[in-house]
Amino acid sequence: MPSAPATALSTAVRKAASMPSPAPTGQAAAADAPPQRVGLIFTGLILAMLLAVLDQTIVATALPTIVTDLGGLNHLSWVVTAYLLGVTVTTPLYGKIGDQFGRKPIFLAAIGIFLVGSLLSGTSNSMAQLIAWRAVQGVGGGGLMVLAQAIIADVVSPRQRARYQGYFGAVFGGASVAGPLIGGFFTDHLSWRYVFYVNLPLGIIALAVAAATIPSVRRRVSHSIDYLGFALLSAGVTCLVLLTTWAGGQYAWGSPMILSLAAAATVLLVALTFVERRAAEPVLPLRLFRDRTFAVASGIGFVVGFGMFGVISFLPLFLQIVTGSSATGSGLQLLPLMGGLLVTSIASGQVIARTGHYRVFPILGTGIAMIGMFLLSTMSPDTSAATVSVYMAVIGGGLGLVMQVIVLAVQSSVAARDMGAATANVNFFRSVGGSIGVAVFGAVFNAQLSGELAARLPADVAAQVTQAGANISAVLGRLPAALRLDYVTGVAEALTTVFLLAVPVVAIGFAIAWMLPNLQLRSTGVSEELARETEAAVAPGATTMSVASASPPADPA
Repeated sequence: MPSAPATALSTAVRKAASMPSPAPTGQAAAADAPPQRVGLIFTGLILAMLLAVLDQTIVATALPTIVTDLGGLNHLSWVVTAYLLGVTVTTPLYGKIGDQFGRKPIFLAAIGIFLVGSLLSGTSNSMAQLIAWRAVQGVGGGGLMVLAQAIIADVVSPRQRARYQGYFGAVFGGASVAGPLIGGFFTDHLSWRYVFYVNLPLGIIALAVAAATIPSVRRRVSHSIDYLGFALLSAGVTCLVLLTTWAGGQYAWGSPMILSLAAAATVLLVALTFVERRAAEPVLPLRLFRDRTFAVASGIGFVVGFGMFGVISFLPLFLQIVTGSSATGSGLQLLPLMGGLLVTSIASGQVIARTGHYRVFPILGTGIAMIGMFLLSTMSPDTSAATVSVYMAVIGGGLGLVMQVIVLAVQSSVAARDMGAATANVNFFRSVGGSIGVAVFGAVFNAQLSGELAARLPADVAAQVTQAGANISAVLGRLPAALRLDYVTGVAEALTTVFLLAVPVVAIGFAIAWMLPNLQLRSTGVSEELARETEAAVAPGATTMSVASASPPADPA
């Protein structure tokens, strides 16, 4: 017999599906959809986005155990990088094809791809398999995040959108921080494979809710997909991420491999600009960069992604090795960061919804995050848990004022026909920043740690702990107390160097944030603009478009 929650969910979904659909003109609703329907749509979107964001960080605390089971210590970072790379290279494509062919079918396909990648990741029997299936997860995850943000923009007006973008920001940041906690729990109490299996029931619910509630649009307008542009963008970004991942570690900075990757990335990205200028429907519309809000927000997103993912990736390492926390314990200690982010993200969304002004929040957010990064750089093995919690809450509070506000600003600035592409590319630059940030901070950490261990430990002991991998706890347990303290201090010094490096990075974001235009959000929908664009699409000589809803168009808001 179905459980009460399952029955309630089924009833709510059927009720939402029977409501009149918001009248799309082209892609979006003419006015805000009924609150109950928006709430159910948002439930499906938030579940899907939760999955995508969790998987950016959920494996962090499971990595030592994964290496013990599968081996492949030298490729450990690729378990994270493969996912981020899959998200990064597909994000612009999802935004564009969502604009062209309707967001609902593309969104449902992205959920399906993500679930397949999750299932296969959980069944992996080698590190190579896990990396490959993590990349498949990333391909799906890229669509979940960007299309969720674009779909909510379709059904609510810009000012009301601020409230929902605030919730998105809370979920994005909260899930990023909760990932290591959940991963640690499954690793300690079940198996690292459940880090991936947990996606399956949540993803199926998200798929069912989204299928029942998101309005459908059937288009018969001829479109062309910018395959060449997508290929150049994917290849260029891949070369860039490989360069930053391998340089200074697996290969020397001046090695032929690194120089070749740098040359290839440059050539591919320059070629991309020429191709996109001539493409009928470019995957990265260069005209967007003429919009000051888009250009500034993309820069802020890149910098914040660089700093945020870099720091969050290394905080569990500090907590586990330096303070001696377990995998679950290190995840619990990240809760203050999540709490700070949740509070400021939701609060900023509420304030923007009431006032229509948003510019002050990215300025405050990047400034507060910069202070938090500096505070982290002052930590040592003697720093108390309470002090670490305060520092993390400061960082979380700053990030919550930035993450979704820049997306909201862009969505309110660009033309309706570019809504998906603009949303996708702001997320794209944040993802690129995150991928490069993790790689750069990782290279800095490895180089700094090698120097610290060489200076503090005898050569044979330094080699022993360096090669210990997932068995580091056992190796450290056999060392004399003095040498063990020297090792922990060396790790702490290397990590605080990484945190200090994040300060000037976020400072750049603070400077860029002052360039954000001081605009006020509209309190009405975008129906008139969408109607004009639709009329152009169905003008004489063009093919027609129909909406998969029998309800008549709503009156303009």
